[in-house]
Amino acid sequence: MITILDRYIIRNFLGTLFFMLLLLIAVFVIIDIQSHYQEFSENGFSVLDTLKLYYPFYVIWAVNVFASILVFISVIYFTSRMANNTEIVAITSAGTSFFRFSRPYFIVGFMIALGSFMTNHFLLPWANIKKNEFNVKILTGNKKDAYMANQNISAQISPSEYIFVNSYNRQMKRGTGFLYQKFNENRILLHELRSAEIYWSEEDNTYVLGNYYEKKMSSNGNISSLNNGRILKKHFNFTPDELLPEAFVAETMNTPELKKFINKEKLRGANNVNIYLNELHQRTSSSIAVIILTFLALSLSSIKKRGGLGINLAIGISCAFLYIFSFQALQVFSSKGILPPWFAVWLPNIIFGIITLILYVKRAYA
Repeated sequence: MITILDRYIIRNFLGTLFFMLLLLIAVFVIIDIQSHYQEFSENGFSVLDTLKLYYPFYVIWAVNVFASILVFISVIYFTSRMANNTEIVAITSAGTSFFRFSRPYFIVGFMIALGSFMTNHFLLPWANIKKNEFNVKILTGNKKDAYMANQNISAQISPSEYIFVNSYNRQMKRGTGFLYQKFNENRILLHELRSAEIYWSEEDNTYVLGNYYEKKMSSNGNISSLNNGRILKKHFNFTPDELLPEAFVAETMNTPELKKFINKEKLRGANNVNIYLNELHQRTSSSIAVIILTFLALSLSSIKKRGGLGINLAIGISCAFLYIFSFQALQVFSSKGILPPWFAVWLPNIIFGIITLILYVKRAYA
């Protein structure tokens, strides 16, 4: 049953958090508009246009990225204020245990974590698609030239299949100098397909090869058939987006799509799978961090200290910085193959979770 005490704490928790959210959104949007105003103008977008087409999705991204830290600072702030006003002493002196006092913190923390979990796995990827589409429209100068430039592709699409494209344009989904090769387990070439050009047909979701030459071999390496022609439609086990994935492709897929994509990348033998695994694991770990940091903040700020709110906020901001730094640093190690992705993403939660448990139990029996 929700009591007056629970409602009081929940109201303070949500009120402080809502204020922090509004402050964060205002600061982020104003700074971003100022830094990109010229790019918006050069590409024909007014500030009003960006507020409708870009910033709603940008806000979803920003709020979700900083959700756990915002919760942490919010709990530090309003709990320290309660401690300084001796409200917590009065509550516990009246016979309410610290465990019971913590219940509304858990309720709010759990609901925020659940919302973050659903957002991370399903809503945020959709918002990232919209945000990234707009980002591409406002790319200017060298960044746009680099994005639009034709690129060389050399990829393994399965344990036995390879493709090469001399020059591929991601915007037009068209390339020149295409080569496909398939080998058997003894590394003997079984199938080779060359074409002067290749492009993606949206109508039937196939690749169209122009001026192609095809050669098939038997298992002993002898040629079994030769074929050539002007046009050949071919199904391959990859889409244009998978042929040359964007650096941010993982963040635009919901979790079921991302898992399928990772399995395909593993099958291809891609060397950047850890980046995608980092994205997959952090979607859950960042949600769990909300609960961990809620109780860490409660444990740190629920005792009145000399220095009051200021010292608690200083400790809280330091802990938040340490958490963000360790999380980002470990993901870099993971992307370079130094650490397994699951370990790198979950290690900050494990360390902070142990610290939180020790401090919480110590505070409860103080």
